[in-house]
Amino acid sequence: MNRNDGLTGLLDVLQAALDDPSAGPAGLAARAHLSRFHFDRLVAAATGEPPGALRRRLLLERAAYRLVTSDRTVLDVAVEAGYGSHEAFTRAFHRSYGVAPTAVRRRPPLVFRDLELPCPSGVHFQPPGGLRLPAARQETPMNVLQNLVDHHVETLTAIIDRAGGLDEQVLDRPVTVSVETIDDEPTLRSLINAMVTQEEHWLSALRGGDWPDESDRSVRGLAARHAVAGRDWRAFVARTLADGTLADTFVDTTCTPPTTHTLGGTIGHVITFAAVRRTLAIGALRSAGVTDLGAGDPRPYLDHAAGA
Repeated sequence: MNRNDGLTGLLDVLQAALDDPSAGPAGLAARAHLSRFHFDRLVAAATGEPPGALRRRLLLERAAYRLVTSDRTVLDVAVEAGYGSHEAFTRAFHRSYGVAPTAVRRRPPLVFRDLELPCPSGVHFQPPGGLRLPAARQETPMNVLQNLVDHHVETLTAIIDRAGGLDEQVLDRPVTVSVETIDDEPTLRSLINAMVTQEEHWLSALRGGDWPDESDRSVRGLAARHAVAGRDWRAFVARTLADGTLADTFVDTTCTPPTTHTLGGTIGHVITFAAVRRTLAIGALRSAGVTDLGAGDPRPYLDHAAGA
């Protein structure tokens, strides 16, 4: 069982108690249908903090959120956090944050997470009224970069698949919304071909080859070309990230004159131009009545990959 699964039931009790500052340790244990001793042991084992300390920290984090996002008085915030006076709250707040409540209100942090207090569990108050558990796995910049590439390759596969259900006239209809300096007079077919050719082009350049043959622009041909180029492009990015060679260079012999690029710069180039063309292609599909791909936003894909 995931460690977070074991935390969930206990944290549900603590979260509900955030709105009941008078709830004591015995009351929390009763809500969890546990003895006080057993409840304290389970919470401490799961979070590294006794229930009382954990709850006080969460209430202070919520109080900090109230201070920077509302015009409630400090006393109102203090009472909600379970403190009997302005002075007691100010002392506790200063002890935890190193500044007075009014100082946080005058100079709020860039993001709320800057007001999360150190703790061993990674459990924090989550605005507007929940708790945030630690992520099930750690995401690195390499994960994000690889997932962006994977998302594009898979979305392009879906775009080609949907294009297969359209007639030739629709495929070659001009896309009226375009981006200057990227493609001249684009169509859905030309956008798909440009994305596939981009994969083929840079793979060929990395091998010291010539410009790829992009003559087969039928939907069937584009699908076959992308099946190979998309697979190999993903593999190249994965190996580059694993080897830590983003700063390595190569000579692009497809340019005149030949030009030196870094591997990381090339990956960034492909991601950037692919995103523009992908968005235009999805817009063209939507104009043709194909709407199941949404906006092609990578965020849900990355969220899922991270286990969110």
